[in-house]
Amino acid sequence: MALRMTIRRRLLPGLGVAVLAHPALAFPERTLRIISPFNPVSLSDIMARGLAQPLSGIMGQTVVVENRFGAGGGVGAAAAARAPADGYTLLLGMVDVMAVNPFTYRSLAYDPERDFAPVSFVTHVPTALFVGPSRPDIRSFSDLVAIAKRSPGGLSYASWGVGSTSQLSFERIARPTGASFLHVPFTGAAPAIQAVLSSQVDVMVLPAGAAAAMTRNGNTHVLAVASPERLPQLPDAPTLAELGLPLSLSLWQAVYAPARAPAPVIAQLNVALRQAMQAPGFVEMIRAQGGRPEPGSPEQLAAFERSERQVWGAVVRELDIQLE
Repeated sequence: MALRMTIRRRLLPGLGVAVLAHPALAFPERTLRIISPFNPVSLSDIMARGLAQPLSGIMGQTVVVENRFGAGGGVGAAAAARAPADGYTLLLGMVDVMAVNPFTYRSLAYDPERDFAPVSFVTHVPTALFVGPSRPDIRSFSDLVAIAKRSPGGLSYASWGVGSTSQLSFERIARPTGASFLHVPFTGAAPAIQAVLSSQVDVMVLPAGAAAAMTRNGNTHVLAVASPERLPQLPDAPTLAELGLPLSLSLWQAVYAPARAPAPVIAQLNVALRQAMQAPGFVEMIRAQGGRPEPGSPEQLAAFERSERQVWGAVVRELDIQLE
């Protein structure tokens, strides 16, 4: 049976926001699942867990995060698509899963548009171009380009997988400059970042919040941020637009339910998620990542997702990436 909620307002202790109180559930003892399609401590995982705590208080039931990773997020997405459409299973989707994979994989076990019902957008997390301790001679974007042009393929960049947004974003930055780099893919963000920090690889594109944390040891440097404006966490890092590249590249996050979920359930979940994104703890967490809460309607999310597929599909076709 589908999730049912009665709307009454109260103040959730410790969060300081008005929330939906005491929803009536067909089976109150059931747990609501948020599937994160990437590894623990990944950006997707951080966002899912950040939402789970206030959402649990709002809905009056346990909300757990389940990591189902592999195939560029496809394993978790497929699991969410096959789940009962009763409102008890959600997917924390992101740009890789919903807008990139349809073009990089020859065959997907899910269809982003057919198999999912958009619930709410969550945030844009801007990315940053980050150089590790292996290259103390690179302290600006112009340094990076000049050295790469003098030695084509001599500088390496890490990504969390072939066809991932980390690879595609780096290529979108590098190609207009005419410089070429050696791509070194890894099986996740954590090993890719570690490779840069340990001087195995020179540079990478990663979430801005993670980049800011990495610079605190003084051995690493952020060359640019791919956001519309400079970020409070990285005030000295110029935007790509300031450097002559009018690019804004983010790892956006959004919440989805299985496509067969009834419209009233989607509407109720959207209200609950909007409330959850007002929680001070969630706002603080998301700002630390360089983003801000951006709840919206299911219709807005659907339109945004369609436009993103056009953009990333063109990039994948240009790079001629095809995965099995």
